[in-house]
Amino acid sequence: MSRPVVIIPCDTKVIESMTFDAVGRKYSAAVAEVADCQPLLAPLGPSMLDMGALLEIADGILLSGSVSNVHPSLYGLDEPPLNEKALDHERDSLTLPLVREALQRKLPLFAICRGFQELNVALGGTLDQAVHTVSGRNDHREPSDVPMDDRFGPSHPVTLSGTLKSWIGKDEIIVNSLHWQGIQRLAQPLTAEAHAKDGLIEAVRGPSEHPFLFGVQWHPEWQAKNNTASIEIFRRFGDAVRKLNSSGLAA
Repeated sequence: MSRPVVIIPCDTKVIESMTFDAVGRKYSAAVAEVADCQPLLAPLGPSMLDMGALLEIADGILLSGSVSNVHPSLYGLDEPPLNEKALDHERDSLTLPLVREALQRKLPLFAICRGFQELNVALGGTLDQAVHTVSGRNDHREPSDVPMDDRFGPSHPVTLSGTLKSWIGKDEIIVNSLHWQGIQRLAQPLTAEAHAKDGLIEAVRGPSEHPFLFGVQWHPEWQAKNNTASIEIFRRFGDAVRKLNSSGLAA
């Protein structure tokens, strides 16, 4: 029996002056090995943005993290981007409408880091471009010039609530932290289900009638098979995707 398909939109990467569509393998590996679904990468670019074609084959969607940021104009911020090079217009043009379609069609969607921010923006929320410059907020950026295990290592606790708390079975977990942007105003359809000690929203879920619309600010895909909280979240995502696939309602 074939595994259900999880679409992962790509990032735009320029390597030696050539443009590539790319996704970190840790995301597709977590989908394949923990969620037990088949990852399928969706390329970017105007000629390839066929939303209908993607939705015809998608049983679920994963929005990955990225070094790029959501453009501030997309959430009504009247200030220029802090770093013009840290933008990905083509990804924005695919992921934001894809979120809205996933909500409307009740298609399982799991959003991570940049994807978490895209989820909030697509549904009408706003972001802070640089959380570390906001009064009362901590610095949530990763350490620089350290081994990858240290960059993605445990950084700070988050307090859990609601559905996420019931899934994990704990009031608090320790997560990694590798981001500049963060939620400023939460989109109305979303509910916050985890907070950092400085009050920053770290996890959200969609309406209760949606089979799986969930996002986290941290990176659960990093060494996902070795983290009990990551296993729980990815397995529940996979279960929701399989349920939709088996019902014949996908796309």
